[in-house]
Amino acid sequence: MLEKTDGVRRNRGSERELDAMDRKLLGVLVEDATISYADLGERVGLSPPAAHERVKRLRRSGAIKRVAALIEPEATGKTLLAFVHVDTTGWGKTTTLLAIEAHPEVEEIHSVAGDTCMMLKVRTQSTHALEGLLAKIYDVPGVTATRSYVVLSTYLERPVQPGITGEWPGRVKAPRLPAPAGAG
Repeated sequence: MLEKTDGVRRNRGSERELDAMDRKLLGVLVEDATISYADLGERVGLSPPAAHERVKRLRRSGAIKRVAALIEPEATGKTLLAFVHVDTTGWGKTTTLLAIEAHPEVEEIHSVAGDTCMMLKVRTQSTHALEGLLAKIYDVPGVTATRSYVVLSTYLERPVQPGITGEWPGRVKAPRLPAPAGAG
């Protein structure tokens, strides 16, 4: 058996790759995790007990991490969505900076490559609340700058999808141009 880097042996279920049926099940569950096993099985072509067993296996393997409610932002009054780039001195991924997760307005924290150190996805009630959150970020030792991108419209926002694009287009070859006249 393969070992994880933390020294804990893998569960046999986690070694199995997702097959087409697993992906179908996950696709339906991503849309509605409260669906009955009878309806789930009917949607993917399995009996209810077979659908139930597959879902149990997906949970055991860790393919399904947890089931959560997706809340409408307007219901919570958090209608301002922004992405905040955080610049720091040094590595930046400090315990103090990561403690910003204590604020319920912070939905995601990512360490990124590029011209910034960290990227946050935040939802606040107003620009005033965003300003307050930015002030908290600036209180963190080592933070040198932030850049905020306020979202005007959202066209797609979804959880992780089970599907995989089968084939990406190959590199496009530049057309060969004829040699200039007189080149030799």
